[in-house]
Amino acid sequence: MKKGLRTGVAITLSLLLFFTMLPLYGQAKKPTFDYGNYSEVDVGKDGMVATAHPLASEIGAGVLRKGGNAIDAAVAIQFALNVVEPMMSGIGGGGFMMVYDGETKDTTIINSRERAPEGATPDMFVGENGKAIPFATRSTHGTAVGVPGTLKGLEQALDIWGTRSMKQLITPAILLAQRGFPIDPVLAKAIEDNREKLMKSAGKDIFLKNGEPLKEGELLTQKELAKTFRLIRAKGTDVFYKGEVGTAIAETVQDFGGSMEINDLKKYDVTIDEPIWGDYKGYQIASMPPPSSGGVFLLQMLKILDDFHLSQYDRQSWETYHLLAETMHLAYADRASYAGDPEFVNVPLKGLLHPSYIKERQSLISLDKVNYTPKAGDPWKYEQEQADYHVVEQKDDKQIGETTHFTVTDRWGNVVSYTTTIEQVFGTGIVVPGYGIVLNNELTDFDALPGGANEVQPNKRPLSSMTPTIVFEDDKPVLTVGSPGGTTIITSVLQTILNTFEYEMELKAAVEEPRIYTNTLSSYRWEAGMPTDVIDKLNGMGHRFGTVPVDIGNVQSILIDYENGMFKGVADSSRSGAAIGVDIRRK
Repeated sequence: MKKGLRTGVAITLSLLLFFTMLPLYGQAKKPTFDYGNYSEVDVGKDGMVATAHPLASEIGAGVLRKGGNAIDAAVAIQFALNVVEPMMSGIGGGGFMMVYDGETKDTTIINSRERAPEGATPDMFVGENGKAIPFATRSTHGTAVGVPGTLKGLEQALDIWGTRSMKQLITPAILLAQRGFPIDPVLAKAIEDNREKLMKSAGKDIFLKNGEPLKEGELLTQKELAKTFRLIRAKGTDVFYKGEVGTAIAETVQDFGGSMEINDLKKYDVTIDEPIWGDYKGYQIASMPPPSSGGVFLLQMLKILDDFHLSQYDRQSWETYHLLAETMHLAYADRASYAGDPEFVNVPLKGLLHPSYIKERQSLISLDKVNYTPKAGDPWKYEQEQADYHVVEQKDDKQIGETTHFTVTDRWGNVVSYTTTIEQVFGTGIVVPGYGIVLNNELTDFDALPGGANEVQPNKRPLSSMTPTIVFEDDKPVLTVGSPGGTTIITSVLQTILNTFEYEMELKAAVEEPRIYTNTLSSYRWEAGMPTDVIDKLNGMGHRFGTVPVDIGNVQSILIDYENGMFKGVADSSRSGAAIGVDIRRK
């Protein structure tokens, strides 16, 4: 047990004794917690948890210590993150859980992506002037809220792989929400930055005090969310999708101008998907298929870069950054043209990854100059089917979203890589009164202007960038990786894989290496640590890296070392994350 936590008084009910892993619920009247006593790197022989918040990591590790498996731990972690990272994910959103089953050796995805309600229309984000409604406006409106899928996804995962009940696994989150916890710097900044958004709904009564944002170190209690979790514990997921909670969600969405009805929640269900697979440097990579764009364009960029042999250049050389940027421009041009929900449109997956198409894209990249006209190619000529839509140019005013990623492994060989979201920080900012649920703005992931692959349609899932990934060697999982960050997610995962397998970096170094992101010639991001002279060289070539660095993503990753029988977990330093290893035999 970490030294910053205090042993709690015994809880007489066996259920709570078994699943209350939070020693902060002790004799003191006010919970105390020292974020500084957790490590971003840890090892363990019997399991590993890496999340963006130490309380969630501790809860997940506690499930593993008490005999639960990685899927049990993942469910408990998601509920806990709903409390301690309420601005990033929760039961008001959706996500993708990738699971490697240590017994069957199968890799499966629980797809709980939000869907558009029946009342959604292709032109609902188009203004009276025929132009797209500005993102800042449409992203905080009731029309932006997709039918939430997270809770149904957790239920499905437990039905397939779980060894503990949802009643048990939700209990630590109930206690966290009811008793409260000290706000960390990441949440404090999120509340401050989104004050106006929260003021317009019931969020002001939770995250603000007398109109002022709660500050770092102050206690955040969420008694209404605790009530909702208790309802779920007592009545199951039906109370959310068919009962009073669902009714409250639909009414709240309508109050803010949306069309969602309780019937939209009643008919919601998850899908069980197979990963999209690719090879890189002798490793097999399992990643997320559509409606996420993450997996196909991660694999496409790896294939494009492979023949450039990046490791012949220094990792922080201008050559490496230039090749990364040029590859990103081509991949994101394809993404904007061809990616959507495969239940509604044809997505040319074979064409986008076809060796001949990859050669075509590689031929557009020169080490000596910038490609000033990166455009989508024609992958359809490598497909038997053809497009059932046309390309519609969209205004690029969308803000970079945030979310959370976490990962778990256990002693039975099970592996979870899970990205979960409410889209923007605090989603729409709409909080369901009386229930404490922060609602997503996921439908703004659709194109604002209709006609393309990703146009709004009823019951359709918006395009995502989430990229939960597991890397295999000789059919055994050796690395998990994923990240938040909206459209930057794909490039964060890409660079972590490159750092690990192309540049052979130690995992923490691979995660912390400064990342870049650019999807067009007018949109560049870079992290602190990128050499100034390299930036000058790149800008002299025609790139447009700005003057101010920003954090890109928040990678959580686990390395599985079979030779030494060890898991190594890493949490990205850009949040308050913690990796916690589990060793059942440790005294």
